[in-house]
Amino acid sequence: MVIWQKICTFVPEMRNLPIITKRLLLANLIVWLIDTALKQRGIYLTGLLGLWNIGSPYFHFWQPLTYMFMHADFGHLFCNMFAVLMFGPALEESWGAKKFLLYYAVCGLGAAAVQLLTWYLTGNPGVVIGASGAVFGILFAFGWLFPNVPMFILFIPIPIRARTFVYIYAAIELFAGLADFSFDNVAHFAHLGGFLFGWLLLLIWRHPWHKFPRIRRDDDDEKKGRDFSDYHYQEPIR
Repeated sequence: MVIWQKICTFVPEMRNLPIITKRLLLANLIVWLIDTALKQRGIYLTGLLGLWNIGSPYFHFWQPLTYMFMHADFGHLFCNMFAVLMFGPALEESWGAKKFLLYYAVCGLGAAAVQLLTWYLTGNPGVVIGASGAVFGILFAFGWLFPNVPMFILFIPIPIRARTFVYIYAAIELFAGLADFSFDNVAHFAHLGGFLFGWLLLLIWRHPWHKFPRIRRDDDDEKKGRDFSDYHYQEPIR
């Protein structure tokens, strides 16, 4: 888990959060509450909404989207949504609502695609749930847009640049995925898929021939947050 030295002014009050960030938080919370209530009645949504291998009888075409809103327990939900809360608003204020939602969806779908490919290559299928793939895409984008913002890893009182943190995190995920520890039930390659598809989409948007379709409201939104000091974080590392 990562903590900031200084918290955004919009974090304490949900009503001040950008619209897509707020709706993602609420949607994930609502789905978790429904799933928890149904489990008490012996009904498990994971079989219907989790991401299963394509060859599984449980697989449905909507699962690459719905798995992003399913979580194993409150701790799983909290960690993912805390990351959305910390990093999402800065991206949404910089890009606008439509572009941020598209990026989130592409990273989540890309993570699902990489996980399905991993199962195909390894022959070791299972089920994956959680927003982690999309969240890792958000982390990558934050490191891309605000590379020098200082970040602190829990219990390590040394600031790390956001870009460096992303590189370290990606390396850890790759090592853990290749090591395939028997006690590890984390979909590391899905996380890397979020990184990969986030990177590819940012490259597309960066290309001079690319023009993202806009509407007036998103144009106004994109004028905000270009200077990270607007978000009231500590000054970047020099």
